[in-house]
Amino acid sequence: EKTVWEARTLATQARDAWRLLEAGASDVATEYQLLADEARRWPTRLKRLSATGWVLTKIATRYRLWSIRSAFIPQRKMAAALDKLHRQNAADFVHISLQHGGAFLKIGQLMSARADILPAAWIEQLAALQDQARCTDFPEMRAVIEREFGQPLDALFSEFDETPIAAASIGQVYRARTRDGVDVAVKVQRPGLEEIIDLDMTLLRIFAESLRGLLPPTDIDTIVTEIERSVREELDYRVEAGWMQRIGALLENEARVTVPKVVKPFSGKHVLTSEFVVGRSLTRVLDEMQQRNDVAGTADLLGRLLDMYLRQILQAGYFQADPHPGNLLVADDGTLILLDFGCTALLPEHFRRGYFEVLRASIIGDHDTVGRTLNELGFRTRSGEPDTLIAFTDALLTQLRQLMGEINADGFVWPTPDDLLTKAMGLLEQANRDPVEKLPAEFIMLARVFTTLGGLFMHYQPRLDVNRYVLPYMLVMD
Repeated sequence: EKTVWEARTLATQARDAWRLLEAGASDVATEYQLLADEARRWPTRLKRLSATGWVLTKIATRYRLWSIRSAFIPQRKMAAALDKLHRQNAADFVHISLQHGGAFLKIGQLMSARADILPAAWIEQLAALQDQARCTDFPEMRAVIEREFGQPLDALFSEFDETPIAAASIGQVYRARTRDGVDVAVKVQRPGLEEIIDLDMTLLRIFAESLRGLLPPTDIDTIVTEIERSVREELDYRVEAGWMQRIGALLENEARVTVPKVVKPFSGKHVLTSEFVVGRSLTRVLDEMQQRNDVAGTADLLGRLLDMYLRQILQAGYFQADPHPGNLLVADDGTLILLDFGCTALLPEHFRRGYFEVLRASIIGDHDTVGRTLNELGFRTRSGEPDTLIAFTDALLTQLRQLMGEINADGFVWPTPDDLLTKAMGLLEQANRDPVEKLPAEFIMLARVFTTLGGLFMHYQPRLDVNRYVLPYMLVMD
């Protein structure tokens, strides 16, 4: 409906501008050209609307009908039937995300880390989006580079491999060599994303609203707003380059941790060039370590990962907020390489200190301080009581507290799947009794990092002395 009204308004404006132009009002020529440019974008928007909008409508309708169908399903078959519905809807969402890419693919990737609000069937299906993206043909990407710098590609680089080494939702990465012989990675934004971003975000909001009653009680509006902010920010590679340099400087003196350096002369809004680094996926290296029972190596590698994020969050107050395995490489000498700073979050000073206080209070079991501090940071439950907030924090930090309190020669006790299920069911029950109605925006990406890294640590279960990494930051913050 919104799209139709915008089209009618555009047509009316174009008609009026054309009449003035015919009458000799030359000052409207520029306005008419802008309207013509806008009109050229509409076929793409309408095609996208008809495809993605229809699929999202089907998903939302199936869930709405579930509330009726479920009344006629025996209780013993209820869980299996709902899981089947989740898988069908998630598969449709993944298909449309891969088919149309852009913001929808990025949204799906962001959602894949939200096991706290999405059913397990959705998380499993969305995981496929982390390393799948259709490649845009090279002539289109070449045009982006040449338009960005106003020069032919051959004038910029002595060598340029036309086959991308990586393809993501927003851009594709190519290996190249500058005229002075430096090997670089060139990240090029897919053309046309800025033209469809408004439509994608509108569809996301409508879709999220239609599913509100089916998701765990939480602040959906803030989550969607933060996802939109993140996606829009990723469309300007100059912002990413700034964060890449800033976090690179923060970690510059850290042992066996690195961030590739930005090559400024070949970087702009739609192109980001950095030094080329060679490494293998973090999970591939960890899998190999587990196969040869390299307990010490696993603990060392994940310990450096933990320290890298503690330094960003607790010391600096800004952090790379997308630590999925594709953005973490390991060099041949064991150096941990952090990539992709398009999704980066900034914590104001009072939030940084507040989250540190929550961490410290949770570790020692001081629930009163946890509840009071979260309230001061802007978390709100329907009742105003802190019980749900305390339960949520406890779910995030229980394992960290256990490791710090119980570690000994044989004391690396990780929860079993049954333990995790019991904890999740208890948290959901508490959230249904007294839902969290307001989350500070700054927390959304922090929660994403917690859940992503938490899943990684739970999978590999390193024999890690967490005290060694956490206590130095706690002492400094004092």
